[in-house]
Amino acid sequence: MTQLKVTQIKSAIGTKQNHRASLRTLGLRKIRQSVVRDDTPQVRGLIHTVRHLVVVEEVK
Repeated sequence: MTQLKVTQIKSAIGTKQNHRASLRTLGLRKIRQSVVRDDTPQVRGLIHTVRHLVVVEEVK
């Protein structure tokens, strides 16, 4: 299964509550922190919610 590397590039300060919750669910707490997650529809939905705060790369 493909995996996605998600890196937070912007702060969550001043964003909506659901954006902050999505970042926490992904496991992101700090700017420039990265996590690797499986490519599932649920993870894609979380990423879509905070797409303006993160950068996504495919990991093989």
